Amino acid sequence: VQLQASGGGLGQAGGSLNLSCAAQGRVDSMGIMAWHRQAPGSQRELVASITSGHIINYGDFVKGRFTISRDKARLTTTLQLNNLKLEDSAVYYCYAWIRSGRGYREYWGRGTLVTVSS
Repeated sequence: VQLQASGGGLGQAGGSLNLSCAAQGRVDSMGIMAWHRQAPGSQRELVASITSGHIINYGDFVKGRFTISRDKARLTTTLQLNNLKLEDSAVYYCYAWIRSGRGYREYWGRGTLVTVSS
């Protein structure tokens, strides 16, 4: 199983970007999905998570600007980033808890870079 992220790139302060992540391979069941981010010199932090029951949690810094969603049939999660701020610049990582064969384990995508300019 691999998590393939897309989207990201260069955005302007106050603008929007959309990130998408798709699970590829044998996926028998998928639990929580999430986005984390890591800026240079900073620790990785949770941006947003969504359970299989669509219970959502956001990092405190989101403050209503981002929206996470998921599509069970397509095995995807998306993160809509609105009202971008310079401090949103970071590598964004997709995360999922997946059962492929026996047992659940966590998977991480490679990360997609978001750069916000003024």
